[in-house]
Amino acid sequence: MRGITLVTLCLLQCSAIVDASAAEAYPAKALRLIVPFPPGGPADALARLMGDKLSVSLGKPVVVDNRPGAGGNIGMELGAKSAPDGATLVLAPAGNLTVNPSLYRSVPYDVARNFAPVTVIASVPNVLVVHPSVPAKSVAELIQYAKAHPGTLNYSSPGNGSGAHLAGELFKSTAGIDIVHVPFNGIAPAVGAVVGGQVQMMFAGTPSALPQVKAGRLVALG
Repeated sequence: MRGITLVTLCLLQCSAIVDASAAEAYPAKALRLIVPFPPGGPADALARLMGDKLSVSLGKPVVVDNRPGAGGNIGMELGAKSAPDGATLVLAPAGNLTVNPSLYRSVPYDVARNFAPVTVIASVPNVLVVHPSVPAKSVAELIQYAKAHPGTLNYSSPGNGSGAHLAGELFKSTAGIDIVHVPFNGIAPAVGAVVGGQVQMMFAGTPSALPQVKAGRLVALG
């Protein structure tokens, strides 16, 4: 089972964006690029790569600002409450824009009012990985094991509402198994928990999962 996580670049809503004279001088100062996840994950790497390119293209520094927590809501809130002067960008996974407003009773931002989408910059396929101690070499074997041991398998994610969380819940529902969600504060600690054996499985983005699979620290099932 594979899922796709979309990463979107958003700009804080401001009248200067559509003002021709202001647009000619944009940006007037350094840009802040908020990443609602901790350093070390693919979103952070993507932000730093993009920040370097933007800095060269625009002639202004681009400062990456990691603000993890609450499934990305903390970083999104910081972006929403920043001055609407066009100097703040947010690297927003699709879940923060489409899922979290429905998943949580309330979120501290309004997607339509606080953000202006700029572009979709990446799509990341997910892969189902397990710790080598899990006695399964295929998805079918994993389902069989989970049904024989209900409630004993945990799966990690970068946070509530993330693509990995939703993929895990869909897998749980479709397969009719009892597995427990363990949210972490970003993809790096979520993958690390599976590598360390504290959690048995997860749906991880390929940039984070494949190095661990190639090193033999994780087993990819599909």
